Amino acid sequence: MTGSVSEQYEEDIPRRDFIHIMGASVAVVGVGVALWPLVDSFNPSADVRAMSSVELDLAPIEPGQRIAVKWRGKPVFISRRTPKEIELARTDDRANLKDPQTDAERVINPEWLIVIGICTHLGCVPLGQSAQSNRGDWNGWFCPCHGSHYDTSGRIRKGPAPLNLEIPKYEFVDLLKLKIG
Repeated sequence: MTGSVSEQYEEDIPRRDFIHIMGASVAVVGVGVALWPLVDSFNPSADVRAMSSVELDLAPIEPGQRIAVKWRGKPVFISRRTPKEIELARTDDRANLKDPQTDAERVINPEWLIVIGICTHLGCVPLGQSAQSNRGDWNGWFCPCHGSHYDTSGRIRKGPAPLNLEIPKYEFVDLLKLKIG
């Protein structure tokens, strides 16, 4: 017999370490494979990802016209402002506002105002999309539920709403193509 029992025991240590490391590695990979469906289920579904952005052709919208589109289940107001509305919004930059923001901070292109059409008081949908009436005291939007008035830049001017109409993330893909989201 060559070698003592202690020598043989010392030769088995590296082999045992290898077996433990391989066993632990297989267990970790197995747990990862088993948990992946659970982790993947937290990702948004395809229909939710499809709603995450909307592209619009702005060419049919005339100056002074406003439209509403749905994005992520919320109304988004798109207003093609006239030079008079732009001038009025810029003049109102110096007014005493509850939520101070200049018109330039709220728009990328002054001709286009894009806001989420939800009143910041209690979540109602303000009026002012089509007719010149029901646009409030500042010719913007009017929430009849509690009397909030917004100007042509979507800023709160009168009433209980604490904040301006929210601006969604948007960009102009080209001159008359808008991408929201």
